[in-house]
Amino acid sequence: MRGGPGTIVWSMTAASRSFRRSASPPPPPPGGSVGALLREWRQVRRLSQLDLALRMDVSARHVSRVESGRAQPSRQMVARLADALEMPLRERNALLAAGGYAREYPERGLDAPEMAEVRRAIDLLVQHHEPYPAFVMNRRWDVLLASQGAVRMAHYLIGGSRHGNMVLQFCDPEDLRQAVVNWEEVAGDLIRHLHDEIVERPGDAQSRALLERALAYPGMPSRWATRDPGGAPPPVLTVEFRKGGERLRFFSTITTFGTPRDVTLDELRIECAFPADEATAEVCRTLVSGS
Repeated sequence: MRGGPGTIVWSMTAASRSFRRSASPPPPPPGGSVGALLREWRQVRRLSQLDLALRMDVSARHVSRVESGRAQPSRQMVARLADALEMPLRERNALLAAGGYAREYPERGLDAPEMAEVRRAIDLLVQHHEPYPAFVMNRRWDVLLASQGAVRMAHYLIGGSRHGNMVLQFCDPEDLRQAVVNWEEVAGDLIRHLHDEIVERPGDAQSRALLERALAYPGMPSRWATRDPGGAPPPVLTVEFRKGGERLRFFSTITTFGTPRDVTLDELRIECAFPADEATAEVCRTLVSGS
């Protein structure tokens, strides 16, 4: 696994510390073809047909024929296209399926027997981060696992979160949003990440639905409905919470799996929140003894 300073904000959930099965991937869109998906991904990567051909050491004419449907690529060629476009595993499966080939990468729930070693590694990371919050989430910001530190902090701030999704936690005025001092900075960063996710995966209807749901909450700036491709994320985003007269400040690191061969692992993130000052660290330690 690899980790680094997180540009994603820290969130909490009152969900129990148990794994939930990941939702099944949506089926490819009706009428989807290798050519249509290839064109979409080439445009997402901002590549011309010639650029892609040079990456693959094939002719631009061949790329054009695949896109237009005049040439049926072999399974090996589909895999080469996916490599050249640096496609995530879920989208590689979709490209294979559109070409009439079996999907290559499985998608197992974290509670599957084959994932036992992974679960132990994740548990170790999360447990060793006590008394500070940590949680595991997928690419749509659904919280799959929350540490006791995260649960304690959510209860301390607002009595517990009402959503199991980070985006909704920070956009719903009845959830964590009410306790965030720098709310517009934090929620705006989340919305930017969600826009980027949608651009990266044009056929992802669930992420689009999540964005629409988030933007429907009162007080959401209208400008957030449009992606800002020039918006650069801060190197580290600190989240500041309020609790009465107290101010609690956290920043996060994100850990991902380096060479996943499973769709679930490819999309998994482990976020560990660190106190940005000693006063916040002391509150975290005090909550342990109080619980």
